[in-house]
Amino acid sequence: MGLSERERVEFLAEPHIAGLAVDAGPERGPLSVPVWYDYVPGGDLLFLTGAESRKAALIAKAGRLTMLVQRASPTYRYVSVEGPVVGSGPTTLEQLTRIAARYLSPEALPGYVEGSDPHALVTFRMAPQRWLSADLGAL
Repeated sequence: MGLSERERVEFLAEPHIAGLAVDAGPERGPLSVPVWYDYVPGGDLLFLTGAESRKAALIAKAGRLTMLVQRASPTYRYVSVEGPVVGSGPTTLEQLTRIAARYLSPEALPGYVEGSDPHALVTFRMAPQRWLSADLGAL
């Protein structure tokens, strides 16, 4: 059964690992990789990656992407969202910290942030445009 708009944006706002998919060009399947992200219901989806990475180059070229998040424990639920990239820029320390804090323990966060170089990262913003979602109940 599909999720309501409120259910799907609330689920996307939870700290799931997202599967990002972006066009990889002719005669290639889409690049599909896991990413950490940040999302506030009603806003853009933010994520960061290496500024010089293949992923960053493909996202900049394609100008749109898909993110999929899921939960395997009862009840099985997923949200897939696709949309245009509406912004990108150098990653700030605040962005790096906010996104990492969604996934790391309070004890691990300072070491991770201190060991990262935000200047080597780029932050992308995607505007959710098309949604697919379901809650399949307890399987």
